[in-house]
Amino acid sequence: MSRSVWKGPFVDSYVLKKAEKSKESGRNEVIKIWSRRSTILPQFVGLTFGVYNGRKHIPVAVSEDMIGQKFGEYSPTRTYHGHTADKKAKRK
Repeated sequence: MSRSVWKGPFVDSYVLKKAEKSKESGRNEVIKIWSRRSTILPQFVGLTFGVYNGRKHIPVAVSEDMIGQKFGEYSPTRTYHGHTADKKAKRK
C-alpha cells in the first residue's frame, strides 16, 4: 500500500540536511546515507548518494527519472550467484 498523497513523500531529516549542505559547498562528493526508506526528491538531482546495503555504501547518482522512488531500490541487499549446475542435465 502506498503512502497517502496528503502526507507527502517521506524523507529522513538528516538526508535533507546533508543534501543542502552538499549543494551549498558545491563539491561533488558521495553523501553517505543509511536511509533506504527515504524518497528521492527533485532537489537531489545531480547529487551522488552512498546508500548502505548492510555491508557497504553503493554510490547512486540521482537523475530526473528516479524522482519519487526510494533509495533502497538502487542498492540491492542480496547477491544472486545463480543456481547450482544440474548434473543430470549436463550429461545429455
